[in-house]
Amino acid sequence: MIQILVLVPGGVGDQILFFPTLEDLKTAYPQAQIDVVVEPRATGAYRLCKHVRRVIPFDYKANNSLADWSNILGVIREQEYDLALSLGRRWGVRFFLWLTGIPVRVGYGRGRGLLTQTVPLKAEQYAAHMYHDLLGGLGIHTPCPSLQVTVPQADLDWAEAEKGRLEVSGYLLVHGGASYLSRALGIDKIYPPRNWQVIIQDFQKRQPQISPVLIEGPEDQELVKTLQEICPGVKVTAPPDLGKLAAIIAGANLLLCTDSAPMHLGVAVRTYTFALFGPTDPQRLLPPDPRFVGIKSPTGRMADLDPQQVLTKVWGG
Repeated sequence: MIQILVLVPGGVGDQILFFPTLEDLKTAYPQAQIDVVVEPRATGAYRLCKHVRRVIPFDYKANNSLADWSNILGVIREQEYDLALSLGRRWGVRFFLWLTGIPVRVGYGRGRGLLTQTVPLKAEQYAAHMYHDLLGGLGIHTPCPSLQVTVPQADLDWAEAEKGRLEVSGYLLVHGGASYLSRALGIDKIYPPRNWQVIIQDFQKRQPQISPVLIEGPEDQELVKTLQEICPGVKVTAPPDLGKLAAIIAGANLLLCTDSAPMHLGVAVRTYTFALFGPTDPQRLLPPDPRFVGIKSPTGRMADLDPQQVLTKVWGG
């Protein structure tokens, strides 16, 4: 039985975008056991992936000591993996992979060096397609599958019960938050509450039968509280994990969000999604599909994205 290791740094969104690559990897090696090394903040994504045996948490961005690197190296060497894929592009990640002794090591770049196979990095394309290119280093050149997740039945049942609690049938989901890490890095992903107010109240006027429901994550409480105060009639759901978040998104008529993990889940469960972008590029983070629309600020600042521009896109005016 072949043992495969995959290094996937990044947040929840990066993991979800990597799922099509894992799907085709499992198709090419149906008897393989696939393990992933991911940052602790992103391990919950694998509740939604059926192709992975084991999730190994490791904080790539931390100021890791020699003991930390030795520990993770020991865990990997003990498993005796046959091949490895890595999204990490830094020299240190390549050196680490070389130290593992894994015979086949695939990553991005030119020339092999510490890797046994490299593929060109085509960063201008949709990120899921860019990640899928790694399989070319193993001779796998199939088209990238559509993004999809496996939602546990228990989470689907939770979503049905949640709809009953909220007393909604048709509903518009709104997620306007962003992670602490994005804020710490100075990446502008939060749409101002007053702008959301214009959009939500327009929906309430045009589609009174569709209830606006705010998604409240652990980092969104302040924004959600403000929107509740200025948008009478909105309801709030707080899914406790990504499986339940995916399930509640799957039942929505429409998802309105910023560039965030819920956006990728909207794509994965095929819910019509309108995503608001500041400095990031919609073409790199949304697939070329009319069900998923990126609306970018003309200046790169979220506050400069006019709510009327968003409503024009949504209503097709």
